[in-house]
Amino acid sequence: MPANLPPQYYAAEAVFRKARTAEEKIAATEDMIAIMPKHKGTDHLKAELRARIAKLSEESGKRATLHRTTRTIPREGAGQIVLVGPTNAGKSQLVARVTNAAVAVGDYAFTTRIATPGMMEFEDIKIQLIDMPALAPQIAEPWVSSVLKRADALLVVLDLSAGPAAQMESLIAQLARMRLGLTGVTPDAPDILYWKPAVIASNKADLPGAIEECESVRQQFGGKVDIIPISALTGAGVEVLKRRLFDVLQVIRVYTKAPGEKSDLGEPLVLDDGSTVEDAARGLHKDFVAKLKYARVWGSGKHDGIMVRRNHILQDKDVIELHV
Repeated sequence: MPANLPPQYYAAEAVFRKARTAEEKIAATEDMIAIMPKHKGTDHLKAELRARIAKLSEESGKRATLHRTTRTIPREGAGQIVLVGPTNAGKSQLVARVTNAAVAVGDYAFTTRIATPGMMEFEDIKIQLIDMPALAPQIAEPWVSSVLKRADALLVVLDLSAGPAAQMESLIAQLARMRLGLTGVTPDAPDILYWKPAVIASNKADLPGAIEECESVRQQFGGKVDIIPISALTGAGVEVLKRRLFDVLQVIRVYTKAPGEKSDLGEPLVLDDGSTVEDAARGLHKDFVAKLKYARVWGSGKHDGIMVRRNHILQDKDVIELHV
């Protein structure tokens, strides 16, 4: 499958060629990864670029720390979602509620100073959330842009007690200055190079008048944008939010079983939505792909245990039995 790389990719590649320092080369390479389309035709190229970043980091003797180059936070779990929002919106409180991360929670401005990852459980998988410093023009750290660009999706957290409609306008403008846009939210503009799927949560829904404020944000976008009211303090709406975060990643869970044995419904194999039996075999072991004869599928087939070819498209929670 051809890569079909856009012009912006080649522009980032030109920046890489002109880069002098390892940090500049790493940043340009990360931009190339963020820009390239997400499909099977770019898998090999993406792996090469990630290997390049690892080599550059090793050569420069860098040790990834949260205080310095937070762009190197490794992706874990089913996907990486980065939180963005104004100060005191409750991002850290939300992360503390749904993950095991040791985040700083306070009632003063700019409590969060560094990027802090944590793992959120959703049913039988885990999704990585990264708590971030508040987005504000006066403290726009250079590394923040890199973290956002590498994320699989963004979680926008608004404060329903402090004019959420104005907050949303400000956040969109600040992201646009980083050449970042929210899919389905940010107006089309030629300067936007990175489009990120996003979930928008309005926090402090437990306060009087909060739901009306949430509706004002929804109407701001013609009623077409889904705003999820939550309370990080009480936990209201959090389970709905978890489901939306899973959905925005566009992944599926696939379980395996050996012939003649029961299904292994423990830790599933996580694949991109639209993946095939062949993709699942590759995810289990590279040798399976060459030797695969056929598979049986429980879940998305017309009949349980139906025999399918390697190009059969899998669905969430399918069980597969590979025959080699």
